[in-house]
Amino acid sequence: MRIGRIAIDVTPLRESQDFRLLFTGRCVLTAGNQIATAAASWQVYGISHSSLAVGLLALVSGAGQFTGFLTGGMLADRHDRRVVVLASSAPLIAVAALLMVNSLLTRPLLWAIYLLVLGAGLLSGLGSPATTAAIPVVVGEAQMPAAAALNAMGGQVGSLGGPALAGALIAGPGLSFCYGLDAACLVTFCATLWFIRPLPPTVQGTRPGLHSITEGFRYVTRNGVVGGMLAVDTSAMVFGMPSALFPAIARTHFHGGAATFGLLSAAPGLGALIGAATSGWTGQVRRPGVVVIFAGLGWGAAIVLFGLSDNLALGLFFLALAGMADLFSEVLRNALVQRYTPDQLRGRVSGVYLAQVTSAPALGNVEAGLVAQLFSTTVSVVSGGLICVAGALLLGAINPALRRAKLTGPEEPLAEPAAAT
Repeated sequence: MRIGRIAIDVTPLRESQDFRLLFTGRCVLTAGNQIATAAASWQVYGISHSSLAVGLLALVSGAGQFTGFLTGGMLADRHDRRVVVLASSAPLIAVAALLMVNSLLTRPLLWAIYLLVLGAGLLSGLGSPATTAAIPVVVGEAQMPAAAALNAMGGQVGSLGGPALAGALIAGPGLSFCYGLDAACLVTFCATLWFIRPLPPTVQGTRPGLHSITEGFRYVTRNGVVGGMLAVDTSAMVFGMPSALFPAIARTHFHGGAATFGLLSAAPGLGALIGAATSGWTGQVRRPGVVVIFAGLGWGAAIVLFGLSDNLALGLFFLALAGMADLFSEVLRNALVQRYTPDQLRGRVSGVYLAQVTSAPALGNVEAGLVAQLFSTTVSVVSGGLICVAGALLLGAINPALRRAKLTGPEEPLAEPAAAT
């Protein structure tokens, strides 16, 4: 295979100014969000000394995002998607500022962290479906695999640099600086959105309401490919997401501190970044659904090996391997979901998809923290990875539509989009 077919395809960046602006803004936004998330996790663990409390923080954020995704999906199918993202992103600057103020208190308020993280999750959730649904319009469906890989790579650059930088910042300037930097990243993101052209849906969706949300869920459940993407990722994230255990693992298993915690948090992002840089082949896969299944197997196996590692370097390697497998899965899942969804439903289906992508890891963090509390961190990580492997095998066996999915060529939609009312 030629190098050109392996290296990431940058055609969307060359041909679309709007995509370049979105890409740049999202990279900065992700970095700031990861820094703030790592800071909040470390702060909560420092106040409560509980991995379960850290897992609950992720659950609170996920609950806010879940609500935001479903509401934002309806808005994205009715209104200019650029306006929706701007209106939901600007208030996040105030949330980051309040987190900074709370961290400066002599005794930071734990309940305030949970409340502000809930609000941040809700606001970010409102804008995310509009951003996701706009990508096929900005780059064209033929470039969706390349755009998905670039977005994943940009996100992983932030995910890699964010936690590692957070570890250094927590140990240096402190938590307040982390939250302040997040606010600056949000300002930058809003500035890039200002210069993007209007992005209304090509066909206006139904009016917001319960019926509109139901349409999105109905399409997901009736389309074997879209539903299969969600099922595979849910299995991997609910049972194999050990990030809530990283503070405890850093201190008790590897006998480190904030810097070790930052390395553990960043390792999956490093693997994903390497995977994104070598993702050129994903746009030419004949059976992308099968690759998604095998990526789920790779994720689970790598998490098991991480749980069994006593050496920090080896543990970081397996986390990076897991991140690479998840990146390949993410690129193909995003491309397939957008390909098998009509534009008037993309906002709502993207909302459902993003709700799953966020809520599953949040539930996984709670599950991991609970099992660790009852048994040990090692038991939690290893058992979760084994369940991931079993889940990928089962879902691959029972879903023929997922195995037959293609990135190009005709497809048979399994649900008819409703007309706008």
